[in-house]
Amino acid sequence: MRTVVENAAVATVSGPEYRDGHVVIEDDRIAAVGDGAFTGEADERVDAAGCLVTPGLVNTHHHLYQWATRGLAADHTLFEWLVALYPVWAKLDAEITHAAGSAGMARLALTGCTTVADHHYVFPRDGGDQVAALAAARERIGLRLHLVRGSMDRGESDGGLPPDSLVETAEAALLGTEAAIDRYHDASPGAHLQIAAGPCSPFSVTERLMAESAELARRKGVRLHTHLAETQDEEQQCLAETGLTPAEYADKLGWLAPDVWLAHTVHLAPDAIRRFGATSTGSAHCPTSNGRLGTGIAPVRDLLDAGAPVGLGVDGAASSESGGLAEELHQALLQARQRGGPTGLTTREALWLGTMGGARCLGREREMGSVEVGKLADLAVWDLNGLNYAGIDDPVAALVLAATPPLRKLFVGGKAVVDRGQLRTADESAIAAELAKASARLREDR
Repeated sequence: MRTVVENAAVATVSGPEYRDGHVVIEDDRIAAVGDGAFTGEADERVDAAGCLVTPGLVNTHHHLYQWATRGLAADHTLFEWLVALYPVWAKLDAEITHAAGSAGMARLALTGCTTVADHHYVFPRDGGDQVAALAAARERIGLRLHLVRGSMDRGESDGGLPPDSLVETAEAALLGTEAAIDRYHDASPGAHLQIAAGPCSPFSVTERLMAESAELARRKGVRLHTHLAETQDEEQQCLAETGLTPAEYADKLGWLAPDVWLAHTVHLAPDAIRRFGATSTGSAHCPTSNGRLGTGIAPVRDLLDAGAPVGLGVDGAASSESGGLAEELHQALLQARQRGGPTGLTTREALWLGTMGGARCLGREREMGSVEVGKLADLAVWDLNGLNYAGIDDPVAALVLAATPPLRKLFVGGKAVVDRGQLRTADESAIAAELAKASARLREDR
């Protein structure tokens, strides 16, 4: 099957840009990209006049289950927000998680995302098969999913934030992670579902679980992910308990390494930034969530200059209620410039964060993140026609600086998931109805 997207501007991210170019898709791969018209035969031609083709966006940090609790605790600090919502999340079951996961991935698809890393760390004792619920949601919507099997083994009685009823033992968490890897992890080229190991955060897991999760992941050949250095409160707690900053603590436990990417990394000292670069430790920058919770502005410019992989994350839908990924390009640029001045981040660096930077964080840079021959045909075709973009000569600037454009097409492995702004793989109305029902169930008896 050969599909040609033509008459479009093309931002390859890794190489040249084309003002009027084409991209050829054969089966699930990119077969050609270049300037001007494609004169060969095609099974389908997509006239993308006035559009911009980019790699599909890569979301490096999310909590899909939280889509069912948007709008709650809207004016809280991070720790206050978690304490308020943990009892609500304790009522999660597989049906609610599937509804929230379906809705969250649908929203991501409609905002240009083709790959999502979802950090799921809430496993209520009567919650059913949470991992299976998310895997089924992925299949329903059609995105690629890096499912981070999270865990918490440090409840309130041990100085943690979650209630004791919501944490697992370290043994149960490790067994659950290994079972998820054995059942779902696909290490083959073009994989649609991979598993990573992801203890929630240093303030909700024990040192044992952090260390043994790393050992498990490396034995199984999967990646590692956790939250780190998100708030000043976390740093103060970590210093009080261990005598180390969060970054120093992570380093001590083997968590600064090329197979690790960490969420937020807002509060990093200069030596920690250098260490991230030296070890190729990835960072999932979540600008909207950090702004919503007031946690600070991550040192993205410094991390990039140090050589560390940096991608973008939407974060939990309850701390970034919009849940869209394309807008994070805009927010990342604004926050970087607030921190570092007008040269803090360029428009093309913002696009790089959302594509190749994210692919590097997930260890998939050889397969995705740029429009190159041989890479997966994960492509976003942004419609820049109309009032919102009229007069903007630079299509990348239009994407990053103006309102989020609608999608003419979104391809995942050459298959159209979105067509002319509409989800093709599932019924949006049905998803919305399921989500409303799931949210109402969680809010009962609050």
